[in-house]
Amino acid sequence: MIDSALRRFPLDWTLLAPALALATLGILTMSTFGQGASLAPRQLLWIAVAFGAYAFLARLDLRFIRRTPFVVWLYAIAAVLLALLLVVAHPVMGARAWFSLGPVSFQPADLAKFALIALLAKYLSRRHVEIGDIRHIIVSGAYTLLLVLLIIVEPDLGNAIIVSAIWLGMMLVSGISKKHLLALGLLAALVGTVLWFYGLHQYQRERVLSFVNPAADIQGAGYNAYQAKIAVGSGELSGKGIGYGTQSKLRFLPEYQTDFIFAAFAEEWGFLGVVIVLALYGIIFVRLIQIARASATNFDAFFTLGVLMLFVAHLVVHAGISLGLLPVTGTTIPFMSSGGSHLMLEFGALGVITSLARYGRGAARDVSTNEYLGG
Repeated sequence: MIDSALRRFPLDWTLLAPALALATLGILTMSTFGQGASLAPRQLLWIAVAFGAYAFLARLDLRFIRRTPFVVWLYAIAAVLLALLLVVAHPVMGARAWFSLGPVSFQPADLAKFALIALLAKYLSRRHVEIGDIRHIIVSGAYTLLLVLLIIVEPDLGNAIIVSAIWLGMMLVSGISKKHLLALGLLAALVGTVLWFYGLHQYQRERVLSFVNPAADIQGAGYNAYQAKIAVGSGELSGKGIGYGTQSKLRFLPEYQTDFIFAAFAEEWGFLGVVIVLALYGIIFVRLIQIARASATNFDAFFTLGVLMLFVAHLVVHAGISLGLLPVTGTTIPFMSSGGSHLMLEFGALGVITSLARYGRGAARDVSTNEYLGG
């Protein structure tokens, strides 16, 4: 009876349970408990929709996403949508990063992350044994660079960093050589120098400078980072209690339901709460590594590891900003931050992984010579 139910509803609760727990903690953090406007009710609806998307995708046979035409079209659509933002989207807080469809907003950068993971998984699944050849690094890097440039000009430095981190992470797990890694580091330094003078807006440069010297402009560029560190530190061991975070609920900490929800959570739950959150992420990460190791095809393994890199990058950047270890760039944290676009990406990616793990064993390893991407 139970086995029959599991076959009909093939949900991986080792992935799903901690993701839902993190989403619940996010709702508790953003809720004002009747003391003002809250995004919690809308977020609860988005969690239900994202959960439905996971369950739907997990039941489908999604092995077709390994095919080159699908991967190329997905990447092309993502790139076109990013380009269209610059033409038709209205600026929101100075950035053309969202398509607004009435009460619903869609951020193409989230689709671009998924498309890049699929494209790199396809590319590396046939060439990871040749990763010592630098042309494969250049070709895969060119695919990534196009998306990064389209995101930077929005401007959205945070998502540009995340996209770059996905590529770097997938290159590392594919077995990139140390000399090529050093070359990439030098290239990144050169690109960073060019972006500093010609790519970044003035307010973005001010955020970086405020990171180097936060006390230089506490009332200006360094305000957000300063308030975030106060929130984290004031949580101490056990926190102030759910709903009693003064930095967040009194709005000293801006965007506490999205860009700084980790700091708001740390204030209310303290160090012990942060340990719980990191443990929940750890369960997801370990499970993804297990799935990648047991994957039936190279594509499945690289896709799963790409999603792992996505989650790790978001967690490290978001938490690093809240702790004052990284400049403020404005990024979400997986499953916890308010917003439907990133939730659909995160739960949808887990649904695809669950489907590939379920159906992958019934498929022969993909060795078709006509599925070829560049290089």
